[in-house]
Amino acid sequence: MLSLDSSIEEPDAVSAESPLRGRRVLLVEDSPVVGPFTAELLGDLGCEVVGPAPNMAAARELIESDVPVDAAMMDVHIRGERVFPLCDALAARGVPFLLTSGYADWQMPEKWEGRPRLQKPYTIDQVEEALAKLLGN
Repeated sequence: MLSLDSSIEEPDAVSAESPLRGRRVLLVEDSPVVGPFTAELLGDLGCEVVGPAPNMAAARELIESDVPVDAAMMDVHIRGERVFPLCDALAARGVPFLLTSGYADWQMPEKWEGRPRLQKPYTIDQVEEALAKLLGN
């Protein structure tokens, strides 16, 4: 909600100091709660959010388009499907990615076993640290 008294509003200190400021992050998340939450969180870190893509087709379309992205953050399970084909597409384009899940059992293919991942629920600090490390900041 926008306040009429601008003296109440404070500048966003997190995004001003974030090493992620200006980075374009593809978000693949099918949850109608987690998707907007994570998009807002990434925005608070100064990222430009591409998406969120709520299904595999939308994610594939964004990956195959000319939309530039610096990194991707993807839920491992999207509407009953695993995102591993998207991992292949991102890797082929040289785009680093971070995987997320609310499940304890990740069931990762061996080739993606070492990929950075975050367990849900995650905090803004965890996302910032993981993406900064992923991007070499």
